[in-house]
Amino acid sequence: MESENLSAVTEFIFTGFPQLQDGGLLYFFPLLFVYTFIVVGNLMVFFAVRLDTRLHNPMYNFISIFSFLEIWYTTATIPKMLSNLISSQKTISFTGCLLQMYFFHSLGNTEGALLTIMAIDRYVAICNPLHYLTIMTPRLCAQLSAGSCVFGFLILLPEVVWISTLPFCGPNQIHQIFCDFGPLLNLACTDASVILVQDVIHASAILITSLIISLSYIRIVVVILGIPSAEGRKKAFSTCVAHIAVFLMFFGSVALMYLRFSAMYTPFWDTAIALTFSVLSPLFNPMIYSLRNNDMKDAIKKLLCPQNVFHVRGR
Repeated sequence: MESENLSAVTEFIFTGFPQLQDGGLLYFFPLLFVYTFIVVGNLMVFFAVRLDTRLHNPMYNFISIFSFLEIWYTTATIPKMLSNLISSQKTISFTGCLLQMYFFHSLGNTEGALLTIMAIDRYVAICNPLHYLTIMTPRLCAQLSAGSCVFGFLILLPEVVWISTLPFCGPNQIHQIFCDFGPLLNLACTDASVILVQDVIHASAILITSLIISLSYIRIVVVILGIPSAEGRKKAFSTCVAHIAVFLMFFGSVALMYLRFSAMYTPFWDTAIALTFSVLSPLFNPMIYSLRNNDMKDAIKKLLCPQNVFHVRGR
């Protein structure tokens, strides 16, 4: 009897999507456009950095890796969202749910670690500029990038493996638009205190990471304000403003999603926050990194119109 209960739930049903007859197609095409823009925009940033030798420095290297991660971060959830919007059966298998949750959060953790590294990189560049090149060597940058990926994908593995051993004996409705820890654990036939412990662990990790990044940028702003020339302050701020904007957007949506504990949102706000967390941040990141950065804009123009660039140089 126990084994029957353990295997009772083989798939989950998402309840955060509108039915096809209720206008599911109206959401499908905008989301498809957004996903296409995310993939194309982040690919442009990635290849612009990789192909332009002027951008071969630690700051742009981290930006290119972050953009590459954003593509896979959204790919972990949006294709399944698109499928559910045009399907009458808005389901996902138990294994598929665990895999989606693992890759989505592992990539998110990797991005969080990378944002921390980017904040430290800007701290060294602005607060200790004379030693920047000797500290942020190509070897160290490669190690930090690889380390963030290893950390992001290993830190959640024990938790996901543990969840896979929990009994799910019904109901099987996930009140969200993708598989997530909270909604999934609420369906497990286990002690509710386990969910609170999991919330505390996640909240602590988010708070510690955001605190490290915040302190780095606060120190950076203090140093910049002490620069005597207005031109020097403007130039220093220009290298940090995009990083700060991405940090606020990423961790702001993460905080709304995961620092609420027992607080409950309406289904509308639950879905809106989930979309901000999983879709809107990756959508705006390419624009933030390119629109306020002349070097990045020039590299993207060179990537899109190489013949025009060569023609201008030839003249």
